[in-house]
Amino acid sequence: MQAFIMNRREMKKEVTRVLSQLPEEFNSRLHDVEIVIESRPKKRQLQMIGLDPKRDVLYGLYEGTPLSERSTFDLPLLPDRITIFSEPLARDFPDPV
Repeated sequence: MQAFIMNRREMKKEVTRVLSQLPEEFNSRLHDVEIVIESRPKKRQLQMIGLDPKRDVLYGLYEGTPLSERSTFDLPLLPDRITIFSEPLARDFPDPV
């Protein structure tokens, strides 16, 4: 059986497809969220959330302030960010179906 390897364009297409299928209650909360795709997490990102870069796997990372922790008195914030890490996803979930 041949392994399926997703390129960057295919990964972006798949992320877009999955996001379009989210229930409206979740999708409506993503209007100020930047979604990016990177190959793999940086060592610093893993360590920042308490993961061991040699042992642990990270498929995605949310960076920002949750809506439940925001106040109308807060200064405007940069958009929150969700990073999808394509290499660990493709390696651990090779079947696109």
